[in-house]
Amino acid sequence: MAISVGDTLPEATLLTMGANGPEGVSLHAKLKGRSVVIFGLPGAYTGTCTTAHVPSFIRTKDAFAAKGVDEIICVSVNDPFVMGAWGASTGASAAGIAMMGDADAALTKAMGVDFTAPPVGLFSRSKRYALHAVDGVVKVLHMEENPGVCETSGGEALLAAI
Repeated sequence: MAISVGDTLPEATLLTMGANGPEGVSLHAKLKGRSVVIFGLPGAYTGTCTTAHVPSFIRTKDAFAAKGVDEIICVSVNDPFVMGAWGASTGASAAGIAMMGDADAALTKAMGVDFTAPPVGLFSRSKRYALHAVDGVVKVLHMEENPGVCETSGGEALLAAI
């Protein structure tokens, strides 16, 4: 069953590139006592993810901060090396968006937002979504029906909902 408003996000260890290479980050520790936006997407360097989803959160980062959001996290079923390079190439990392890999899809599966699309080479990937959580509890959740579309899960739509 997919995560919904009012649920507590499951614990998971996400991977990010640190000063000395990949570092594990406890999701619960990152969320504790904080207002956080998380957006998930099917894959780094994929079309809609690169041209629409990530840019929407770069554009809205300051407006989220003005609403009290402490951090914006991008999660994809990719390794931390890919997420680090993608964050650099899109400008997301420079904008202050945390680019985190869910390399084994543990978080994605625990949230019930995984899918597989063999014809396009996507296996055990994340559906496209955006959520706002306070102290780890989902307050707003926008899930796309089609992974190739970024409408309700874009930065502007989530910003308007919180």
